Amino acid sequence: MTSLPATEHPDLVAPPVAAALAAWPEAGGVAVVEIDPDLADTAAMSATYGVPMEAGANCVVVAGKREGEERVAACVVRADTRADVNHTVKRLLDVRKPSFLPMDRAVAESGMEYGGITPLGLPDSWRLLVDARVLDVEVAVVGSGLRRSKLLLPGALVGRLPRAEVVDGLAG
Repeated sequence: MTSLPATEHPDLVAPPVAAALAAWPEAGGVAVVEIDPDLADTAAMSATYGVPMEAGANCVVVAGKREGEERVAACVVRADTRADVNHTVKRLLDVRKPSFLPMDRAVAESGMEYGGITPLGLPDSWRLLVDARVLDVEVAVVGSGLRRSKLLLPGALVGRLPRAEVVDGLAG
């Protein structure tokens, strides 16, 4: 895999990701790599390209309602963990029953491809929750908004993304 400066290759990321990178002062620390789109899922990508699971970061979208109001959050956790949806995310969103946002909605509302949703360029109405352990990843491999590429960025930068809320124990 050859890493390229993400800001110089907007064709390798989804349009909302390119817009977010263009507006983010720390985007110079972000690289992009092309991958086989059939290997975009974390386990397949890790096995094929030799990326340790603990270097990957997954972004899952969760929603729930309280008093008729829907609350949505993108949760970024290390790939070797899972978001604690039933406890921590539920408490943070203050909802009765959180669940993963249906794929078609996540794709339509984010402007990104399924399997490539990333914490950059998400809708402003979504909260961005980042597990504190992601910040310790030297170079986190996350989606690019497209299945055919991945972003590489220091874990510490994930915690400095616009609207990021770093949470201890977001993942178990």
